[in-house]
Amino acid sequence: MTDYQKQGKKNRASGAAFERKVRKDLEGKDWIVSKWMNNVEFHNDEDANEFIFTVGKLIPAKHKFRGPGIPMAIGTGFPDFIALKEDSIYQMYKVNGVEVKSNGYLTKEEKEKCKWLLEHKVFSIILIASKGKKRGEIVYKEFEE
Repeated sequence: MTDYQKQGKKNRASGAAFERKVRKDLEGKDWIVSKWMNNVEFHNDEDANEFIFTVGKLIPAKHKFRGPGIPMAIGTGFPDFIALKEDSIYQMYKVNGVEVKSNGYLTKEEKEKCKWLLEHKVFSIILIASKGKKRGEIVYKEFEE
């Protein structure tokens, strides 16, 4: 019988370790990396008669309660990181969002958030970091609608 509690703890620990590994990799490639502390909140537009329009808004990420006696999880924003790198040709910074997913797949809601962030020019591109086929390999894929 599967112990889902143990499996959940193992999956969270594995995800956090991969997130740290991605951050270290980006910093090794001369990116300035910081935890992204915002999220996109969607709500339905009440003025819509027939159709339901979804309106997005950038909000501070909420802290997650993890249980009594356990510190709250901070930085649960979407995407996981904001990465900056100076573009020597144009003398300005490229601003990228980086979402870390072990399998490389985003949920439907995460895809909508990515579209909203790109449409509103919060990020120039959003990278999806996932595990490669070789052991220890990190693959970066640009989000496309």
